[in-house]
Amino acid sequence: MEPESSLRERLIDVGVDIVMTDGPASLGLREIARRAGVSHGAPRRYFPTHHALLSAIARRGFADLASRFEAAADEDASPRDRLEALARTYLRYASEHRGMFELMFRHDLLYSGETQPAGRPPLRESTLPLFSHFVELVSRHTAGRATAAPTAPAAVTAAALWTNLHGVAQLGAWGSLQLALDGASQGAAPEDDPVDGLLMVVLDAHLGPVNA
Repeated sequence: MEPESSLRERLIDVGVDIVMTDGPASLGLREIARRAGVSHGAPRRYFPTHHALLSAIARRGFADLASRFEAAADEDASPRDRLEALARTYLRYASEHRGMFELMFRHDLLYSGETQPAGRPPLRESTLPLFSHFVELVSRHTAGRATAAPTAPAAVTAAALWTNLHGVAQLGAWGSLQLALDGASQGAAPEDDPVDGLLMVVLDAHLGPVNA
């Protein structure tokens, strides 16, 4: 008989495969059970609700994104350069893993805090450290700039930057961004990426120009 811990992980593995190929709308307990080759009631032993299942799958996505952030980190780079590297990693992940990306930030569907079932770590333990990393780098960048202008709290600036990046990722996935930038890309060299130019505008808007 398969150990229960192994069966639970296999159910999550199947869920990850489904969200990667078919998107979060296809993530149902019965469908996961069918593809895992177990009875339709088996997932209920580990995931009493649909939210619990989605949270376990999303946690895999956050672990993957965190490892990518770590790989992109350059401790010797400036805070701004590190933020740019994280931003590029974030947008690349959104493009390469659209289904998982869409699920990960649907906290209205996920267990995030006090509603997390007993014995399971809340999803906030996966999401907040990633945001805190952005806040830390924004704070260090702001502290290193010579400006007399008042600045917003680092957490507010980081949230605004994250919101902008998420909008770029989501509008890009929907095709809306490409439509909006089509006119701006007329006459550009074939190798020019309009989204890359947009990213630099986003960073300048929230962090200030590079040479400011």
